[in-house]
Amino acid sequence: MILIVRAYALLLSFEQPLARHAFAGLYRRVRDRAVRARRANLSCQDACRAVNLACVLYFREVQCLQRSAALVCLLRDLGISATLVLGAQRLPFKAHAWVEVRGCVINDSQSCAQLYGVLDRL
Repeated sequence: MILIVRAYALLLSFEQPLARHAFAGLYRRVRDRAVRARRANLSCQDACRAVNLACVLYFREVQCLQRSAALVCLLRDLGISATLVLGAQRLPFKAHAWVEVRGCVINDSQSCAQLYGVLDRL
């Protein structure tokens, strides 16, 4: 339950930067989030479930960037090194964000890396 509350709080904390189109602030916040010493015996799956549940309970639809940024921060707080990946597709233009741990996509389809060209990894 505490993990779900933490996930919800992270989603909420990214709400304002996204509403203001302040992508640079969100980018810096995720990039600078350090991986803490492993404190809990929780897995990537536990964190993904908590973020997914928090998204269901959230007061509006959660977009991939907000969901992925929250998951990366939660994982790093749990001591798991996670990467936020930003990608885009040319035609039709689409952008997408997902999370990888040790090079594996954990919160989306494994085909993300093939469907979208990677723009950056944080």
